Amino acid sequence: MSNPKVLPLIAPESGAVVPCCPPLTERPFTAEEAETAARMFRALGDPVRLRLFSAVASHEGGEACVCDISDVGVSQPTVSHHLKKLKDAGLLTSERRGTWVYYRVEPSVLASMGKLLAVAPAAA
Repeated sequence: MSNPKVLPLIAPESGAVVPCCPPLTERPFTAEEAETAARMFRALGDPVRLRLFSAVASHEGGEACVCDISDVGVSQPTVSHHLKKLKDAGLLTSERRGTWVYYRVEPSVLASMGKLLAVAPAAA
């Protein structure tokens, strides 16, 4: 069984967003930064996973029951597989409530992704 790594997105003591990597335009990535960013992009590189991530991120209240987002054209076990990949990459969190699992995209994840892809301000 693999031992997945979670992206370091939140500083636990402060709750402040700590991007996994500097903006792409700031400087070249280190090997570790490139691996971290690649894990995230690899998880989002599948169309079904991207649709599931978008469904959770855009769902009312910021979280979605698996029962509300599983209509992506694949079987339920495949949906579960893709949601696990998104969780393993640190892009989703989940909580079991009774028989259903609810998924959430933490705001810090979206903020971190935005910082990674942001254009560095031009020097004045």
